[in-house]
Amino acid sequence: MMKVVSLVGARPQFIKEAVVNNAVRQQNAWQHILVHSGQHYDFNMSGAFFEELGIPKPDHYLGVGSGSHAAQTADALIKFEDVLRSEKPDLVMVYGDTNTTLAGALDAAKLHIPIAHIEAGPRTYNKLFPEEVNRVLTDHISDYLFACTELNVQNLAKEGIVKGVYNTGDVMYDLYLKMQPKLNPEAEMEHFGLKHNGYVLATIHRDFNTDSKERFESVLKGLNTIAKTQNVKVLYPMHPRARKTAKQFGLSDLLKDLIITEPVGYLELMSLLQECRFGVTDSGGFQRECYWAKKRAMLLMPQGWQEITDTGWHLLENDVTTLNWEEKTTELLQEMPYPGSIFGKGNAAEKIVREIQANAL
Repeated sequence: MMKVVSLVGARPQFIKEAVVNNAVRQQNAWQHILVHSGQHYDFNMSGAFFEELGIPKPDHYLGVGSGSHAAQTADALIKFEDVLRSEKPDLVMVYGDTNTTLAGALDAAKLHIPIAHIEAGPRTYNKLFPEEVNRVLTDHISDYLFACTELNVQNLAKEGIVKGVYNTGDVMYDLYLKMQPKLNPEAEMEHFGLKHNGYVLATIHRDFNTDSKERFESVLKGLNTIAKTQNVKVLYPMHPRARKTAKQFGLSDLLKDLIITEPVGYLELMSLLQECRFGVTDSGGFQRECYWAKKRAMLLMPQGWQEITDTGWHLLENDVTTLNWEEKTTELLQEMPYPGSIFGKGNAAEKIVREIQANAL
C-alpha cells in the first residue's frame, strides 16, 4: 500500500488535514502518516482542533515552535528531513502557504519524493508577504497541485504550471458543510452575552496589522467605531501574540470596550459566525468562511480572495490608517444579492484522494 506523509502546522492546515484524512480513511486509500510541525503550539491553536475535528493523534511531532521566518523554516527543514528518511514515503502532502509548507516541500524535493500541494494557485502578487513567497515556491516544486477555483488554475498556467493541476474545489468548504449539524450558535452567543445580528466577529492576527503600532492602533480604534456607530458588540478572539503586542504598544485601553477572548475552536467560531452581523478579518481562511455563511466582511489586508472581492460581497480595505470606518461600515450593510458558489460542491477531499490514487501509484 502506498504511504503518504502529511505535514501540518497551523490552524488552516489542521482543518484541511481533517477533511482529507477522513476521506483517506473512508476509502482506505493509503497508509497516512501525520506530522505536526508545532508551528502553532498553543493548545487553543492546535490541540483543540485535533480533538473537535476528529484528527488522529500525529505520528510525529517536530516541536518547531515560534521564531523568525528563517529560524522556523530551518528548524522544520532539519526535523522533517529526519522523518522522511525514516518513513520513506511515496508522496508528501503539504497545505497552504506557511513556513511549514515550504519546509516540507523543500525536503521532499531534495529527497526526490513527489509532492502534493493542497490549495495551490492563489496569488497576491506581492512578495512582501512571506505567505506569497512560500506558496509560489511550493507550487513550482510540486507534482500534484490541487486548486480551489478556476482562477487558481489560471494563475498557475500564467507561470507555466499546467501539468498535474486539478481544480477540485476547497476542502475547507467540504468541512464547513459537513459540520453544519454540529454548530450551536445559541449556546455560543449565550456564553458571550450576544444576540442575533447584534455583534461583529473580528479575527485580526496578521503581522502586517499587529506588528505596526500605527496600523494596529487604527484597527482597534476602527473596531471601537463600529461598536459605537452600529450599536453592536465586537467579539475579538485574540491570538496571544497580538494581545502581547497590544500591551507592548500601550494599546490595551482600546480593548476594554471590545469582547476579547482567547482563540476559539473551529466549531465555536463557525457557530458564532452564523448569527453575527458581519466579519472583520485579515485572514483568507476566515474570509471564505464568512462567504460560505453568506456574511459580508471587511478585509483589512492588501488582497483577499479575488474571486469574492470582485463580486463586491466583501470590501477590501488595506489602508487602515486613513479608513473612514463609519462610511465603509454603512456601505458594507447595504443589501446586495449573494454571488453564489465559487469554491466547488463540497467534495474536494474525495476528488483529491481519487486523483492521487489514479496518478501517484
